[in-house]
Amino acid sequence: MSAIRSDNLQEHRAGAHEDETQPRISRLYTLAAVLSLAGLADAVYLTVEHLTGRSVRCTVTSGCSEVLGSAYAVIAGYPLALFGALAYFTAFSLATLAAFGSQRAGNFLAVLVALMFAMTLWLLYLQAFILEAYCQYCLLSAAITSLLVVIVIARRATK
Repeated sequence: MSAIRSDNLQEHRAGAHEDETQPRISRLYTLAAVLSLAGLADAVYLTVEHLTGRSVRCTVTSGCSEVLGSAYAVIAGYPLALFGALAYFTAFSLATLAAFGSQRAGNFLAVLVALMFAMTLWLLYLQAFILEAYCQYCLLSAAITSLLVVIVIARRATK
């Protein structure tokens, strides 16, 4: 009789552990979606300011004009921030789908975030060693992308 109770208790604990794992995974993707929205807002702001010809106001750093006015801030005539906005919107969409259980969306999100992180490292290098100036909005984007990397790695670790 106690062997039966022990087996039932172990099955109950195993089931409870599975239930605890699933919401945590969903929460990680939900957090990734929220962070992606913050990155999207940052990138859209920079895109609008660039397209309207207004200069952004830097309050934390003093290098925004140098960074955003450099040749590296434009690709084929389009502001680099526009590509960032597209990447963040895609990350938001994939993270939302993954939060609702799409494994394929989670896999695509991992690839996208890896590409975003590689680009972030390149842009940080440019700011530090080529332009020798930092843009606070670019640094915010780098922080958001870095957090997305941590979330994707944490998600992979819980598989």
